[in-house]
Amino acid sequence: MVSFGLGMEWHVNKFTSAVKVLVVDDQPLIVEELCEFLESSGYRCVPCESSKQAIERFSEDATIGLVLCDLHMPDMDGIELVQALQRLAGKQRVFEAIMLTGRADKQDVIKALRAGIADYYQKPVNLDELLEGLQRQEVVLQERHKTLQLGHLNQKLQDLSSSIDDLYQDLDKVRRGPAPSEQMQGEGGEMPAIFAQLSPRQLDVARLVGKGQTNYQIACELGITENTVKLYVSQVLRLTHMHNRTQLALALSPSSARQRVTAH
Repeated sequence: MVSFGLGMEWHVNKFTSAVKVLVVDDQPLIVEELCEFLESSGYRCVPCESSKQAIERFSEDATIGLVLCDLHMPDMDGIELVQALQRLAGKQRVFEAIMLTGRADKQDVIKALRAGIADYYQKPVNLDELLEGLQRQEVVLQERHKTLQLGHLNQKLQDLSSSIDDLYQDLDKVRRGPAPSEQMQGEGGEMPAIFAQLSPRQLDVARLVGKGQTNYQIACELGITENTVKLYVSQVLRLTHMHNRTQLALALSPSSARQRVTAH
């Protein structure tokens, strides 16, 4: 049985981390002792006695950001577990992993580090060193969270910039565009008068909605972002006083169906 030096004095820390620690080992006593120590040091723990259970808990709880797991476990070892968690996390979630091993095999350590495991400790574990290691990885995790959030914000800014650019191009086309009577000519003949106030790009979007195309298909056809399409659809519905895409599509259908819509 692995000894964790439980005779040492633990000091209760008033600090409680917002990040949970997933503690995984196939020996229940080790899981219990590690969780007790870490919780006394300000960490909330999620105990697991198998890799399968660990994957389930990780999937269910997005606040798990640190993973502490044994290397040698049945069915799925610690490296395979971390790789499975990485696949689950994808690009939308970050975490840091620390490995515990009873045998300091050099090849295992190299394999673990190549798999993205941040650190490893040999059993019997020095709890003070383990705590310091977790705290270091928590700092790394915070920086990775900031980077992820900045990436999301940057993408939103790019989408917004693209949408604004499309709108400015649309305004320029309106200034230089054909007369309203020409704008109202649709592929199937004259457009209903209710569409006279729309810009050329808004008309393009309206026609494609009328064909039953999705926002994604419209974005691809017009070479704009899907968010910009959503913006145009919203503008068209507001300007034509229609409630939804179905009503808009009916208004652009042959005159027999169109009359029922424009009559209201």
